[in-house]
Amino acid sequence: MKIENRTFIVSGGSSGLGLATVQDLLNSEAYVSIVDRTPPPSDVAANATVAYFQTDITELAEIGRAVEQTVSWTKKTGAPLGGVINCAGVATAAKILDANNEPHALDLWEFTIAVNLTGTFNLTRLALKHLVDVKPEGGDGERGVIVMVASAAAFEGQPGQTAYAATKGAVRSMALPMARDLARHGIRVVTIAPGVFESSMTKSMPERTRKSLKDSGLVFPRRFGLADEFAKTVRWVLECAYVNGETVRLSGAGRLPGKL
Repeated sequence: MKIENRTFIVSGGSSGLGLATVQDLLNSEAYVSIVDRTPPPSDVAANATVAYFQTDITELAEIGRAVEQTVSWTKKTGAPLGGVINCAGVATAAKILDANNEPHALDLWEFTIAVNLTGTFNLTRLALKHLVDVKPEGGDGERGVIVMVASAAAFEGQPGQTAYAATKGAVRSMALPMARDLARHGIRVVTIAPGVFESSMTKSMPERTRKSLKDSGLVFPRRFGLADEFAKTVRWVLECAYVNGETVRLSGAGRLPGKL
């Protein structure tokens, strides 16, 4: 799909992998609607091809409002909706039983699901209502692309990741049936499952944990992934029409061990 002069909704686009994706899309001359609780950096927000809509991804009404405002914006710019990149997420950690044999808190479980799974589902389904009305383009009659973000935890969850791994495994599982549902509309669905990436979370890890990851969980390159590598993968997914219904592992062949 052609990225230029199309509008993409990016949740979690104000920081991390989402921000890197926004910047890469802008470099490809796309319009970007950032849906996030916090505003993007001022240099990004100042761009005429960026719109920011403050949104709590766990609040259905706020998601719906952001989608409707984005669609109104596309009519002003003349850059039709091209898809959704779901980068909003939360990495919670809690063992199923803690050190005192107390069970995993239900509110933490529900919060993780609300952000990572239900938030992704709601933003996607509400945007699809409008994406199906976009004029198809190219020989395949493509209308747009939905990109969801899973994690290596969907395959190899670590201790303390029961809730997180459950949500990312669910996101991974949505791609194929959703792609099959949307085939008649010319809309593709792809999930990207990043491994260990440089982020605010990994930077705060103890050096011992970082070293353990590099020594036992990474293959080649023997380093953490970079945000721009994730963004380039998103761009490839958008541009390569035959990638559909898949989960793309972005891990440098790394597989996380059962214990770090």
